[in-house]
Amino acid sequence: MLVKALLLGILAGLAQLDSRIAGDNMLSRPIVTGIIVGLILGDVKTGIIMGGSLELVMMGFVGIGVSAPADVNVGGILGTAFAILSGLDTKTAVALALPVSILAEFFGTFIRTVNIYFQHMADKSADKGDYKGVERSLWYGVVLFFVTPLVVVFIGVMYGSEAAANLVKMIPQQIMDGLSVAAGALPAIGMALLLELTYDKKYAGYLALGFVLASYLKLDSLAIALIGTIIAYIFYQTSKTKEGAL
Repeated sequence: MLVKALLLGILAGLAQLDSRIAGDNMLSRPIVTGIIVGLILGDVKTGIIMGGSLELVMMGFVGIGVSAPADVNVGGILGTAFAILSGLDTKTAVALALPVSILAEFFGTFIRTVNIYFQHMADKSADKGDYKGVERSLWYGVVLFFVTPLVVVFIGVMYGSEAAANLVKMIPQQIMDGLSVAAGALPAIGMALLLELTYDKKYAGYLALGFVLASYLKLDSLAIALIGTIIAYIFYQTSKTKEGAL
């Protein structure tokens, strides 16, 4: 377990650095980290299910201005790990992952607070013309962004999975039923948050079509994605024909 906890910690650290030094390739998203967590812990199926479920919930978490959204990186990794290691069902693990994500963001605030000190170090080095010192000061912050989630996830996996399982056992069944209902509604809330940011009346018809295909025709996600691809290809060809006619 020590090695697996360390690997998950390294995963959290690398995923955190993605948006800092690699241009943000979305490697910290639960839909990506869930699969990797499943590979490390030997349960890829649960990793994929948890990654997709947490992504639906967290896809609308966006930091605007000074607001600090929940830490989807640490929350996604620990939530998936708890589901696999503690044998929690998906809904319970999703409900547990949200407070973990919110708590993890406090560590993100800690990192940004400490980075102010490194910024002042960089300013002093710049005043002296010490460009190497400026570079070192910037990398100190990068190291902190890597180490902090690594430690949080490592400790969480080593000592938190069993505690999470024991906590769930202590919760009365009525509350567990309520959590299951709430967890079932969370993906809808995540979609609503995303639509609030991206919704456009021009695309309302596509949203309605997807709803009908899923709810009434009972098509799975792959079938709907293929239909969407076909529609996009038809529109692409039509637009090319119109451009050629002009």
